[in-house]
Amino acid sequence: MKEITAAAPLQDINKRIATRVRALRTEQGMTLEALAARCEVSRSMLSLIERGESSPTAVVLEKVATGLGVMLATLFEDTAAAPSPISHGADRTSWRDPQSGYVRRNISPENFPSPLQIVAVTLPAGARVAYETAAREVTTHQQIWMRDGAIELTLGNVTYRLGPDDCLAMQLDQPTTFRNRTRKAAHYIVVIATDRSRTARK
Repeated sequence: MKEITAAAPLQDINKRIATRVRALRTEQGMTLEALAARCEVSRSMLSLIERGESSPTAVVLEKVATGLGVMLATLFEDTAAAPSPISHGADRTSWRDPQSGYVRRNISPENFPSPLQIVAVTLPAGARVAYETAAREVTTHQQIWMRDGAIELTLGNVTYRLGPDDCLAMQLDQPTTFRNRTRKAAHYIVVIATDRSRTARK
């Protein structure tokens, strides 16, 4: 596993995110101003992200992804990689959120057309990540499978406590907060499924 550290690889992942965001925006014919209005991220920040000159937080990237109509995991895909039905552990790259320190790693094969995405996450002891996006244009389901440790997951106004081997099924239509109140890192798998044949509830 290639892990992103404070050295040169961080710049590489920021360039990958930059390329992905710029390509997705261009494909949809959106200006920076239009995307800024959709995702509530400033035009100046979006410009920095697209130039690879910023280390955006997970919360900011999630807003950008929602504005582009994709899942957060999509922004970490390598557009230069040829689509393949298989991914190898040695080829995967981890990304660390500069705000919370949480680490995520795409598990699913890159650029392969599928309604499913699998992501492995490590949430450090005491860390908290709060995604502010509510309803999405595309119906999106997510399941969290705890592998080790424990977290609290708040969906809207409801809080779930997950321990080892617990699995939570949910629809992404409300703000979501992940919190690790323990002194031990939590490890879990996220499975995301999008149904573009149905429109999410507003």
